[in-house]
Amino acid sequence: MQTILKEALTKIKPTKAEQLRFKKAAEEFLKKLNAKLKDAHAILGGSGAKGTWLSGNHDIDIFVLFPLQKYRKESLRLSDLLESSLKKVFPKQKIERLHGSRDYFQLQYQNCAFEVMPILKIGKAAQAVNITDVSPLHTKWVNAQAKKIKDDILLAKQFCRAQRLYGAESYITGFSGYVLEILTAASGSFEKLLQAAQRWEMKDVIDVAHHYPKKNVFFELNQSKLRSPLVVIDPVDPKRNAAAALSLEKFLQFKKVARAFLRQPTVSFFTREALSLQHLKKRAEKEKTNLVFLSVAPLRGKEDVVGMKLVKVYDFLKKRLSPFSLQESGWDWDAGEEARFYFFLKKKMLPAAEERKGPPLELKESVAAFRKKYPKTFVRDGKIRATVAFPHPDINSFVAETLKDSYVQERLQRIKSVTIL
Repeated sequence: MQTILKEALTKIKPTKAEQLRFKKAAEEFLKKLNAKLKDAHAILGGSGAKGTWLSGNHDIDIFVLFPLQKYRKESLRLSDLLESSLKKVFPKQKIERLHGSRDYFQLQYQNCAFEVMPILKIGKAAQAVNITDVSPLHTKWVNAQAKKIKDDILLAKQFCRAQRLYGAESYITGFSGYVLEILTAASGSFEKLLQAAQRWEMKDVIDVAHHYPKKNVFFELNQSKLRSPLVVIDPVDPKRNAAAALSLEKFLQFKKVARAFLRQPTVSFFTREALSLQHLKKRAEKEKTNLVFLSVAPLRGKEDVVGMKLVKVYDFLKKRLSPFSLQESGWDWDAGEEARFYFFLKKKMLPAAEERKGPPLELKESVAAFRKKYPKTFVRDGKIRATVAFPHPDINSFVAETLKDSYVQERLQRIKSVTIL
């Protein structure tokens, strides 16, 4: 086990050269910005400040702290103030303003992607006006409580990234970086985290800071914050479930892959394989099934919004293809790249028409509604029925027609390729 983890760590831990490049870019950016800021101060945030960023990641989070007393009641002004300063410091750079509970900014500098967020300078979570105000407190906690297990946190993050479980965005519903930092700290190591996951049950509570030693969390917190299968109390904010975005699907998947790794650990668990048409073709041939594979260009915009539109297209196609006896499907997307969808189907051809069963004749209102929907009906065994023709019974024409639907067209930039086998 330890040999495997050491090998994985050599591939995901930033090299000294990467760390120096990261440090130089961040320090230069902060120096330039702080020279122009009035009544505010910029600091490094996120995984960069915690030392829990993965090799190859060139994203740098910057928090600009504004005084609490002066701006508590004018929190929404912070974005405008920050935008003005950024334009003065980087007049030739493209600065993108992204909408959120408080707007924030993205720009490129020294081949790094900087995300700059305005926040209020607070001393405790209860003073926060916006959830992002608490972020520096998260950094402080991780650096104090997880100082000796940063490598284990890197392993946990890469493990989840490779297994498509990483990210609390609404289109992913997985484990955020901060949640993995808390869980790893609570367990003591990456291996112990995987072992602990085998004992997790529905609605288990992880309260590493012991905010509720004698109280029932489910009576103390708002029920809207407790819908996730695992409740992780934020150690710096006892009123927050840090894992609120986690879905049941990703919770169960983590338990499953953790169990598989513990049984037979290999470095491959830390490698994310892109959906490959070639690999899917081989599977289709081996399993004697049919394959529909799409490569699409997503819309431009905020990652979470674009991702959700891709999810909706995937769900739409999945539902539409179900008559062809859908056996398995999936999708993959990394921001800035094309998205891929695949569907394994048992059938390639549907009958020219099928019989639809309606309600019993005694349900007169329902029968009338059925007849309105299907003009050509008949009665058998006491029920109204209709024969419905399939306009596109062949999978090729069916897919071609389905992709013309406005629901698909409005949520994608374009469809790059379609493969049907």
